[in-house]
Amino acid sequence: MTEVLAIIPARGGSKGLPGKNVRPLAGHPLVSYSIAAGLQAKLVNRVICSTDDDEIAEIALRYGAEIPFMRPSELAQDESPDIDAFQHLLEELKTRENYRPDIIVQLRPTSPVRQPGQVDTGIELLLNNPETDSVRGVTPAPATPYKMWRINDDILNPLLTIDGVPEPFNMPRQALPEVWWQTGTLDIMRASVIESGSMTGSEIRPFIVDPEHAVDIDHIESFIRAERVISSIECVLPSIIES
Repeated sequence: MTEVLAIIPARGGSKGLPGKNVRPLAGHPLVSYSIAAGLQAKLVNRVICSTDDDEIAEIALRYGAEIPFMRPSELAQDESPDIDAFQHLLEELKTRENYRPDIIVQLRPTSPVRQPGQVDTGIELLLNNPETDSVRGVTPAPATPYKMWRINDDILNPLLTIDGVPEPFNMPRQALPEVWWQTGTLDIMRASVIESGSMTGSEIRPFIVDPEHAVDIDHIESFIRAERVISSIECVLPSIIES
């Protein structure tokens, strides 16, 4: 049997929108939406919240996630990479419980809009493709990076180039390569990939997310948009788990 662990990474610090993981969204703390998505998935065996914050931990427990231990503060800084926190969590679970999952599902709190069955569909995509290392949620990019620039010494330099096309930034958008933006809706990877030092591995399959549902919360305006989307579609909603 394949062991699937859902991890909700929710650190306490946030400069863009302080306290966002516990901020109420349509009546529930933001972090609770990702917990609910993990709990409703039939293929997920455990849901763990990785946090350094006592308030987040208390809320996560109330909504049904496990907090087997707290994340060290040095792994919860603004510049802390995901891989360090995930490797730490897996190593601690192995040491403390002799527990090692086969598949990891990352459910970022900042992407609270998920439809019923979406997590299971992503897991099945990975299970049905043994050569694939991970599955990542993507949506059509809202703007093409081929028309983006860097400024160096007050001079514009194109961000990207295309072989054989001298000025892609002057091309019609329709003539440029299709580009996808990664969302935080769903990231699924084999545990062995994380153990090897990567969050994705080399072969990554796309999980297409409707652009209307691809909400990434980092400021108050995106919070308002998330509430609007949640009220307009069928999506996974949280509920307090009675102890």
